[in-house]
Amino acid sequence: MQKQFPIYAFPVLTPNRTLRLLQLIDSHMNLHLLLKSTFTLLILLLSTQSYAQKDTLKVKLFVVTTNDGGEFIGEIISEDAKDLIIKTKDKGEVSIPKYQIKERKALESSDLNQFGEYIPAEVFSTRYFLTTNGLPIEKGESYVQWNLWGPDFELGVAKNFSVGLMTTWLANPVIANAKYCIPLNKKTSLGVGTLIGTTTWFYSGGLGLALPYASLTSGDRKSNISFSAGYGAVMYDGFPSGRMLLSGAGMTKVGKKVSLVFDSFILPGNFNANTSTTALIIPGIRVQTAKDKAFQFGFAGIYADSEFVPLPIPFVQWYKKL
Repeated sequence: MQKQFPIYAFPVLTPNRTLRLLQLIDSHMNLHLLLKSTFTLLILLLSTQSYAQKDTLKVKLFVVTTNDGGEFIGEIISEDAKDLIIKTKDKGEVSIPKYQIKERKALESSDLNQFGEYIPAEVFSTRYFLTTNGLPIEKGESYVQWNLWGPDFELGVAKNFSVGLMTTWLANPVIANAKYCIPLNKKTSLGVGTLIGTTTWFYSGGLGLALPYASLTSGDRKSNISFSAGYGAVMYDGFPSGRMLLSGAGMTKVGKKVSLVFDSFILPGNFNANTSTTALIIPGIRVQTAKDKAFQFGFAGIYADSEFVPLPIPFVQWYKKL
């Protein structure tokens, strides 16, 4: 005998249930579309980078940096115990005393663009606009990022480990961070870290936040993309709440001093809380104004309720090595 299923075993699509189902489908479709669009933008960003063919280097080239900040790029003709002679494209043969040499680096094809010009690594390669990545700040190095709302200090305290502190010009709130980087291979690295913050004098009731995260980065210090995920927890008046955060970001150098930068913050929609997917999208450009300084600006927009709204105030930031 064929088994009969009771009618109550199947959910009845009432108007309210139908509406909720359509909202759930719409929320997931919006999130999928947003993630797909973000990934496409990052791929397009990387596709703009210049690269050299494997046979570009017909001779072995070096970049020699002197103690006073000078930089010489070319073929080393000869050297002895006292001097090094390098043949450059613009200055011809240059003799450099050994005691003035700070660093000597052999160049690879990936260090040159399609015109054979040397493209150095991005000085502030561990940071986009707001998010970080899996690349480490070198031990002993530090920098400050000046924002319109306040400063952000970052310091490499050990190999692959860094700490930082950010706040506003009113010193409220104060947020500390720590990050440990794990190199997975030559072109892939994983960063795990956390941000912990609190209000200070402004709100006596107390507001605390914590954001543990992981960031997977593919690329190097000249061109990379990163995908990050974390969970933002907030304690307000003793009541905790939290939400998952996602991010897609990337950068690529398009010249000796210019980089294209993309950053995003994505808050996936929550069906149970009846919230839709919201995202902050920030494309921009970074210009290295000196060996230890850079200026960055971008035009941000907010994606919410299936609409994109540009922000009237641009993101403007200044970087300085300490």
